[in-house]
Amino acid sequence: MTAIATAPAPGAVHGVREMTYVEAGRAGLDEEMARDPRIFVVGQGIGARGGNFNTTLGLYEKYGPARLRDVPITERGFVGMCTGAAATGSRPVVDFMFVDFILDAVGELINQAAKLRYMTHGRVTVPLVLRGCFGLGGAAATHHSGSYYSLLAHLPGFVVALPSTPADAKGLLKSAIRCDDPVIVLEHKGLLNARGPVSEDPGLLVPFGVASVRRQLAGAGRGVTVVALANMVAKVLAAAERLAHEGIDVEVIDPRTIAPLDLGTIAESVRRTGHLLIVDEDYAPFGVGAEIAAAVGAEAFDHLDAPIRRLNAPFTHVPYSPPLEAAVAISAEQIDGAIRGVLRG
Repeated sequence: MTAIATAPAPGAVHGVREMTYVEAGRAGLDEEMARDPRIFVVGQGIGARGGNFNTTLGLYEKYGPARLRDVPITERGFVGMCTGAAATGSRPVVDFMFVDFILDAVGELINQAAKLRYMTHGRVTVPLVLRGCFGLGGAAATHHSGSYYSLLAHLPGFVVALPSTPADAKGLLKSAIRCDDPVIVLEHKGLLNARGPVSEDPGLLVPFGVASVRRQLAGAGRGVTVVALANMVAKVLAAAERLAHEGIDVEVIDPRTIAPLDLGTIAESVRRTGHLLIVDEDYAPFGVGAEIAAAVGAEAFDHLDAPIRRLNAPFTHVPYSPPLEAAVAISAEQIDGAIRGVLRG
């Protein structure tokens, strides 16, 4: 995997601006396209229309149809095309709109994009970015609400990123574009309009494999580590504020990437708290939470004061009906209850 530098240029002064998650990702893409003419974007509706989620809004007018190329509904075809383009010197970005559609290109992704560098003994790199929205919300039904990141992280050759803030939506996408390996950037639908501070420094990147401690222990109560993925980060942070009034001290870890996964930061937190809960909207069976639990059990077992617990959405297809969809989503009450339950042992 390509090393990613994060230091700003010496002496440079850059501002910080509040942006939405979508605006931040778009700003990162714009900066990278301005920096490197080898970058181009393909997807459905990403040209003059600016993308179904405004991911490329305004960029078509700036860079033209050669670098923002609308394509028909032929996922395997354009993923294969972009894999070949990446292997021969370009740096394509594939905008899937919904990550569910990536499944139509699984053969190209697994047997070509992920393996080509290995099969050529490193002589060929595949700087390919695949991005798309995922997750519950918006009554988009089961064909437009999947996650699939456990499947993708299981495969060698891919980097898998789950930005949870506007700053990371920009920084991780920029790192993905500069990486010489295929990177999958998954953007939760529920975060697209979230607002937050974002650096305008075009050289500031978010590194892969480095978790963020979104909330540190206050050191004045019963401690618990909660690892939260994607849109669950904000929900767990809100729960931590509520439970602080009960004397429950929550440290919140956001992995940011699950391949590579920063197990060191998670294990170190567990050594401080003695408790671990993983909150993940994806299914529990064979999921990221199971991997984290097994790894922490191996690395920090003697520091655990209670069994590791997981909180996931139900193992079922996502309903189209808004009330039924809301019923399968993880609620604030469930998060509060799960944190209390970990501490009860």
